[in-house]
Amino acid sequence: MSQQNPKVWFITGSSTGFGRSLTEAVLKHGDRVVATARKPEQLDSLIHQYPTTAKVVRLDVTKPQDVREAIKAAIDAFGRIDVVVNNAGFASVGAIEEVSDDTVRRQFETNLFGALDVTRAVLPTLRQQRSGHILNISSVGGLVSFGSLGIYCATKFALEGISEALAKEVAPLGIKVTIVEPGAFRTEINGQGLVIADTRLDDYADSTGGILQWLESMDGKQPGDPDKAATAMIQVVESDNPPLRLALGADAVDTIAAKLESVKAELDAWKQVSLDTAFEGSVVSAIGG
Repeated sequence: MSQQNPKVWFITGSSTGFGRSLTEAVLKHGDRVVATARKPEQLDSLIHQYPTTAKVVRLDVTKPQDVREAIKAAIDAFGRIDVVVNNAGFASVGAIEEVSDDTVRRQFETNLFGALDVTRAVLPTLRQQRSGHILNISSVGGLVSFGSLGIYCATKFALEGISEALAKEVAPLGIKVTIVEPGAFRTEINGQGLVIADTRLDDYADSTGGILQWLESMDGKQPGDPDKAATAMIQVVESDNPPLRLALGADAVDTIAAKLESVKAELDAWKQVSLDTAFEGSVVSAIGG
């Protein structure tokens, strides 16, 4: 679509980080945006700058009624939704045993169930249109889990599993899905966006103790530029053949490549043990084949 026929974007978590950069980039690109945030007043400047192409809606993705009202507001404002960006989220830090039950549940409610609720609520509109593109903001931690970030990574692993299945389900309907996997970018998630476990157990100091120190030391020094990430995401949406997965940053590319090589090496090393578990004479085919 050109500026004469602009897309309508629905972006969660638009007030800071990737969400803010993407919202501003999309508006500069000439498209329309329904920018959502728990504190919509933080987006007042966008309304003043783009009074006809930006709409700000209050949205807490953990509240289903908020989700449905926000989607309705988007359709009422612009008549359609072309791109959905599930960006709202935060990161908890701590060993699996250290993170509180409440934090675990809040982490899943925001990063996973919030994204899932938005997706399920908007799918009827996209199905009716027979078009649309869903961008789910995952992480390099959606393919590679790190000690002390296990709960956060678990939400992203789950989001990737849902997204991969969803892409297969909706492809015949003209709907596209892309999983975005950023590495270290200069956003608030490594600073004020971190939720640090109150409990710190000495037994985990060697295996996970350095992660928090690394995250804090990287705050404000991450190599990734959120504005350039926004440009990359727009490029994906404009593509006739967008990827299922988009890694962002050299660190993400290198880390994911190393993980894939490790998985392949281990699969090959234990291949015969794996194959020997079948009944004699069974014909084996790929799952879903």
